[in-house]
Amino acid sequence: MKKTCIKCSEYKNCKDSLASWGFVVIGLIATVAVRLVTVLMHLNPLYAKIAWYVGIGGFLAFFIYKYRINQNRARLIAKQGLISKINNQKNLEKKDYETIGAILCGVGSRKERINYFFIFVLSAAALLLAIYMDFLK
Repeated sequence: MKKTCIKCSEYKNCKDSLASWGFVVIGLIATVAVRLVTVLMHLNPLYAKIAWYVGIGGFLAFFIYKYRINQNRARLIAKQGLISKINNQKNLEKKDYETIGAILCGVGSRKERINYFFIFVLSAAALLLAIYMDFLK
């Protein structure tokens, strides 16, 4: 089932814009770079340092982007008092349903799943490679 974004307050966060994909690519490059540091330390310490700086700089940019998105969502939730309304089982207004739908749309983003998949796979590969190079080689 193909998920499509609706025009809502979260539209810019879950649509496949060039900027959002750019930050995903930055995050993926950072993920690869940081996972390569251990391998590169064995080959050339200068390359390891470069990979570390690329990785940490990329993570900084990516997580500033993600932080901004999460802050905007948190402000919207607070502004509409959604947590209180839900906890007290109060009736939600049409605007509340639209906001909840928009937030859920953004949370279920394909970009998020791709990002988590790469982080998991590359972390596992880096761990296995580091164990091999540090203890078995």
